[in-house]
Amino acid sequence: MASCKRKCLLNNLRGLWMHTTPIIYRLKKALYGLKQAPRAWYERLTQFLVDNNYTRGSVDKTLFIKRDNDELFIAQIYVDDIVFGSTNNTKVQQFVDVMSLEFEMSLVGELSYFLGLQIRQMHDGIFITQAKYAKNLVKKFGLEKAKHCDTPMSTTLKLSKDASGKSVEQTLYRGMIGSLLYLTASRPDISFSVGVCARYQADPKESHLSSVKRIIRYVNGTSNYGIWYSFDTNASLVGFSDADWAGNVMIVLGLCSIARKNCSYIWICMW
Repeated sequence: MASCKRKCLLNNLRGLWMHTTPIIYRLKKALYGLKQAPRAWYERLTQFLVDNNYTRGSVDKTLFIKRDNDELFIAQIYVDDIVFGSTNNTKVQQFVDVMSLEFEMSLVGELSYFLGLQIRQMHDGIFITQAKYAKNLVKKFGLEKAKHCDTPMSTTLKLSKDASGKSVEQTLYRGMIGSLLYLTASRPDISFSVGVCARYQADPKESHLSSVKRIIRYVNGTSNYGIWYSFDTNASLVGFSDADWAGNVMIVLGLCSIARKNCSYIWICMW
C-alpha cells in the first residue's frame, strides 16, 4: 500500500469506538477507494522498478523493460495486476524474488486470461482470442440466433450519412460500436468495418444499425477467431497499403450531387 503524499483527513469511522470528544484521523496510507490511491500505488511501484534498473516505456508508461545482452524481460502493469515474461526463465525468477521482498504477491501462474483476452501458449506459438467475450457480445444484443454472415461488411453497399433515413437510438448504437471496438484487440478482420460504422454515432440511421448488426452476425460465426503469434516470426514490421477510387461517399447538403473521396488503407504486422 502506497503512502499518502497529500494530507487526507477523516472523521470518526462508522463501527469504531465513539469517543466523547470528536476525533479526526489522518491517513498515512492510500486506502482503496481514495481518488489518489491508484496514482500513489503506481508511483511507488514505478520508483521501485526504476531503482532496480527496469526502464519505463517511452510511449506506454505502464510497460517496463530490462535488457541484458540478448536477453529481454518485459512487465506490463494494470492497476495491481502485473503480466511479465522473459526470454530467460532465470530473469523471471529474479523479478519474482525482488518483488516479493518489497510487496505481498500471489502468483497466479502461466497467463491464460487477462482483461477479456484468452491466451493459449503452445509449443510452436501463442494464440490470443476473445471467444468468450465475442459470444457474450452477440448474446447481449440478442443476435445469437440470427443467420451468420460470411463477411463483416457488404461489398456492394456504400454507407453515407443517409440524411433522409430513419434515426435509431443512439445509446444502443454506441453500445454496439463500443463493444465491437474492444473486440478489435484480437480481431483485425473487423477493424475497418467497425471504424466505418463508428463515423455515424452522432446521428445513426437504420442503414447504419443494419451494418453494425451484420458485423455482429459475422462475429457470431467466427467467435473462435484470433491472432496467432508463431515462434518462427521475426521482429521485422511489414506494412501493406492500398487505396480505392472514390469509395468514400459523402452527400453534399443543399446540392444535388455526391462528393466522393479516395480512401487509403494501411496494415502493419509482424512478418
